[in-house]
Amino acid sequence: MPRSVNAVASRARRKKILDKAKGYFLSRSKVYTVAKNAVEKAGVYAYVGRKLKKRDYRGIWITRINAAVREEGLTYSRFISKLASANVELNRKVLADLALNNPAAFKAVVEKVK
Repeated sequence: MPRSVNAVASRARRKKILDKAKGYFLSRSKVYTVAKNAVEKAGVYAYVGRKLKKRDYRGIWITRINAAVREEGLTYSRFISKLASANVELNRKVLADLALNNPAAFKAVVEKVK
């Protein structure tokens, strides 16, 4: 009796990898073993990138808050410290959005904290 190898599943598995590698350079998109390595590495970069994106956005928010607070005569660190002591629970994302899109509301928050 011949050995059963389930070619349908094997082909589907390879096709899935090659579909993910579409658009890659030269053999990275054509040769299965090379494409498999490229797709795995791309997955690692994507995973790390999702973490770095959060870090980058936090830095952008802090920069925006600092710029807006300095116009009011405070520094970022003093402002955050006074926010905590005044029990104002607005996160950096919201504060940066206020500073950018609604300066009057941000100024009210700063006055409440001062």
